[in-house]
Amino acid sequence: MTESLETTTDTTDSGPGGYAAARLRLLQEGSRSGPPRRSALAELTDQWLAALLTGGARTAGIDRGVALVAVGGYGRGELSPRSDLDVLLLHDGSADRSALAVLADHVWYPVWDMGLALDHSVRTPDEARATAAEDLKVQLGLLDSRHIAGDQALTADLRTTVLADWRAQAPRRLPELHELCQERAERHGELQFLLEPDLKEARGGLRDATALRAIAASWLADAPREGLDDARRRLLDARDALHLSTGRAADRLMLQEQDQVAAALGLLDADALLRQIYESARIISYASDVTWREVERVLRARSAARPRLRGLLGGRGGRSGGRGGAADAGERSPLAEGVVEQDGEVVLARTARPDRDPVLTLRAAAAAAQAGLPLSPHAVRRLSTAARPLPVPWPPEAREQLITLLGAGESTVGVWEALEAEGLITRLLPDWERVRCRPQRNAVHRWTVDRHLVETAVRASALSRRVGRPDLLLVAALLHDIGKGWPGDHSVAGETIARDVAARIGFDRADVAVLATLVRHHLLLVETATRRDLDDPATVRSVAEAVGGATTLELLHALTEADALATGPAAWSAWRGSLVADLVKRVAAVLAGEPADDWSTPQQTTAEQERLAIEAWRTGGPVLALHARSEALAPGEAGGLLTDGLLTTAAEGLPEDEATGPEPIGVELLIAVPDQPGVLHTAAGVLALHRLTVRAADLRALELPSELDAAGAAAGVLLLSWRVAAEYGSLPQAARLRNDLLRALDGSLDIVARLAEREAAYRKYPRRRGAHAPPPRVTVAPGSSQLATVIEVRAQDAPGLLHRIGRALEHTGVAVRSAHVSTLGANAVDAFYVTDSSGAPLKPMHAAEVAQKVERALTSSSDT
Repeated sequence: MTESLETTTDTTDSGPGGYAAARLRLLQEGSRSGPPRRSALAELTDQWLAALLTGGARTAGIDRGVALVAVGGYGRGELSPRSDLDVLLLHDGSADRSALAVLADHVWYPVWDMGLALDHSVRTPDEARATAAEDLKVQLGLLDSRHIAGDQALTADLRTTVLADWRAQAPRRLPELHELCQERAERHGELQFLLEPDLKEARGGLRDATALRAIAASWLADAPREGLDDARRRLLDARDALHLSTGRAADRLMLQEQDQVAAALGLLDADALLRQIYESARIISYASDVTWREVERVLRARSAARPRLRGLLGGRGGRSGGRGGAADAGERSPLAEGVVEQDGEVVLARTARPDRDPVLTLRAAAAAAQAGLPLSPHAVRRLSTAARPLPVPWPPEAREQLITLLGAGESTVGVWEALEAEGLITRLLPDWERVRCRPQRNAVHRWTVDRHLVETAVRASALSRRVGRPDLLLVAALLHDIGKGWPGDHSVAGETIARDVAARIGFDRADVAVLATLVRHHLLLVETATRRDLDDPATVRSVAEAVGGATTLELLHALTEADALATGPAAWSAWRGSLVADLVKRVAAVLAGEPADDWSTPQQTTAEQERLAIEAWRTGGPVLALHARSEALAPGEAGGLLTDGLLTTAAEGLPEDEATGPEPIGVELLIAVPDQPGVLHTAAGVLALHRLTVRAADLRALELPSELDAAGAAAGVLLLSWRVAAEYGSLPQAARLRNDLLRALDGSLDIVARLAEREAAYRKYPRRRGAHAPPPRVTVAPGSSQLATVIEVRAQDAPGLLHRIGRALEHTGVAVRSAHVSTLGANAVDAFYVTDSSGAPLKPMHAAEVAQKVERALTSSSDT
């Protein structure tokens, strides 16, 4: 007996106004949130739509044979404040099409009038099944179908047939679903590592949680249930808070909205919010990996069994040769003591006794990583519940197994995540808890702190042949940022923690000291190489004193590269690598007893640089040269010119077609100009006008032979070496750069006014402004040089920044002896070696005043 539409009751006003008021009251109730609010909102919406269906059926003259069905998230009873309503009007085909149209309009139009997003369709059960067979997303939505109103038997029959179809088609459709999940992950990234994550689409988000439900419904495999429901609930709660905070149907958690969302969820701050989201995403991602692996195993076993079954039925014998067949599915191959491989996973041997073997956890993990196989979730769970704790300090075997795990390369990551999923890492290394899922609010970093540490160990494993103590390198890589879980300088905090951890895992006193030094100074080489003058003996001596020995220097060099490579593409390049290598070479010489190079020793000048300098002296104006360099080449090495005859003098220029070609990778711009005030900021302003981004810069003075000057005096020329890239389009003509530089130096081109005009035009478009950057910071680096004062500027990178810094320094009356500019992602860290008018370093009070004036100038310019 079908249900009559006339028997449906309505507990709310069927008009939009009544539903809107009740909906608003519900969303404003502070006492109800999370799953109860989502369920209540779905129930309220059910009642409203049921009333609309009843009224529409009365108007259309339909009394039976139709049902209103919720699908997708609405079908699961999980309505967020701004969720779409996914609704199917199901009918048995007996009603007239025009009557169905009247009924549908009576339901759809009030929803649209409310301003709610509606995904709707009108179908018979057969049409719904046919559409699902063609469209996987439709089929997934129907798996969560739920009756709202009308003929309940119609809905029940649809649910039954859809589930039966899904289970029958699962071997074919699940690989298709897996491919969709992988494509979505490539487009949206991994939720657990994104600073502005998409809670729904990113890997480990709500879409993946829905996919796990679909896999479970297929009966082929099921996800690990521990923590999965809570993880999904936390993501839904965050999305609810995002909808209420923004008033939009948003799934992406933008930086400027995170504090407000955190407050709505009762969390301390945005970092606490991200940690909670990352933790949830990690649980869903791990469950997805395990479940998809199980799906593949089951489908592989089925496909292998079919030929054997056909052979048995055909009377051709029942034996199947070769590994991987169904007969071999239970075969176990030993990997280590108490550890075996079975069916493509690492499991515990039947004789393994976790309660009596405290090293078993690390032994199993190391064996899995070295074999490039996943750890069975059942094995990990057994280890987490039954494993005996390691004694402190660890026995030598435990330490060796940890080093073996860390040295396995890329396969380390998956095994480490399996241990993390069951809390085993924190049990082994208690200090790990403070960095687990901790966000890094720096666009340069790709990973959370804990994943960055593991990735650094992966990178370090590839460099282990470069060092004499690869064990110390791998452990230092794992611990170098461990201090980021504590307040203050993470290198200082990390040194103390590294000492404790190294002693805990059984290193002797000498090795503990080396590891502590590596953690304390893991940023020393790259910061010194890119921000300090390596020709200053004080620079090299200070690094040598901090490092202390050749073995530590060797390890620190490899750790520096591994750390930068694991950070992200903006953190390392051939140029940075060459600077670090040059510094290491100089420090190694000092540690070997050789004296540091004297500042007064002229820096080696290439033939081209000398040619440029002579041409600049002869013409009395700037001379430019552009070089296209391969990333494999270090600065100063020979590289391909952009074009023959690229050297531009006062009378020469580039042919139009050669100057405007596509920008090559790694472009070096050399400018030689007779020594005069304001060269640095003027040249930087010209580059900014031509939309050239300065990646690195160096300035130094060259003294040409006195015989070149008629008066017998040495001729002074400034040489500026830049690494630049075009913001977009191609490089400008060198001739145009030179002409504009000439005009800027003689005052006929107002750089300040031109840059101000561009900035004003830029600020007309609010969408381009982006997140608010922290204010610039200018400091004096004490003890960095004996012959100059080092002013260090940290600021948000922006067009014309180097120009503004140079002008601010000029206004203070100091002379810039050399400059070292470094851009890392959106951050610029620039060091300027300055002297007073007599060529001496600034007095401390004077240096502090200069830093304050530059900081005020940059702050005021960034606020305008």
